[in-house]
Amino acid sequence: MPYLIALIVIVFILLISNIKIVPQAKAYVVERLGAYQATWHVGLHVKIPLIERVAKVMSLKEQVVDFPPQPVITKDNVTMQIDTVIYFQITDPKLYAYGVENPMMAIENLTATTLRNIIGDLELDETLTSRDIINAKMRTILDEATDPWGIKINRVELKNIIPPREIQDAMEKQMKAERERREAILKAEGEKKSAILVAEGEKEAMILRAEAKKMAQIKEAEGEAEAILKVQEAIAQGIKLLNEANPNQNVIALKSLESLEKVADGKSTKIIIPSEIQNLASLAASLKEMVKE
Repeated sequence: MPYLIALIVIVFILLISNIKIVPQAKAYVVERLGAYQATWHVGLHVKIPLIERVAKVMSLKEQVVDFPPQPVITKDNVTMQIDTVIYFQITDPKLYAYGVENPMMAIENLTATTLRNIIGDLELDETLTSRDIINAKMRTILDEATDPWGIKINRVELKNIIPPREIQDAMEKQMKAERERREAILKAEGEKKSAILVAEGEKEAMILRAEAKKMAQIKEAEGEAEAILKVQEAIAQGIKLLNEANPNQNVIALKSLESLEKVADGKSTKIIIPSEIQNLASLAASLKEMVKE
């Protein structure tokens, strides 16, 4: 009886130990007597004790591998260091388990040789400015090469491109010269714009001064014209009032005498006085003497 209980316990332990629960995004490769039997995905699975075994557990998530810098030589014989980052995903667990002995080492070596082949056809300047082209070529080549291994290459990125120290110094000098050139251009353009603005300001100021002078002259002329008009209106009004008063000959003669006084006040050296005005003047003098007596 004790032996039976012990046997039952052993069988129970064996059953429990051979129950496997595969979590999400995982895959189990199961072998039976050393040969591939099945691939277990998410769920509950039971393997046959002592006959079946889980040969490999792998993740189906996208994985990232950062390979160390690799020395490469460009078409113009410049040696530089380039490190790459690979984004891949296991699509077939069986091929991944049996396709290649060490998948990561295989991908690293394949990446290094592919990178050397691509960079060997490019010059230094092309290498520095053609990252996207290099990435696309490498992804295509690596994806085709790793397909028999159950691996899909989703993305390849050149992380760093490190040229030799002397090349870096030359590039820094070139960049410095380019920055100085751009600075000089910007400074010249700024001075040009400033000069244009100053000239436009002076032009507008001259135009405004000319317009102000013109307006002042117009106002002055309008004032003089208005003054002349006022004088003429006053004279016309005086003549009108004089005509309305119906003056006699003597009043007209006196007005003529007043006009002669204004004429005499000028620069004329010779004045001809009509006889009527002379008689009127003598009459006026006689009246003045009689008033004194």
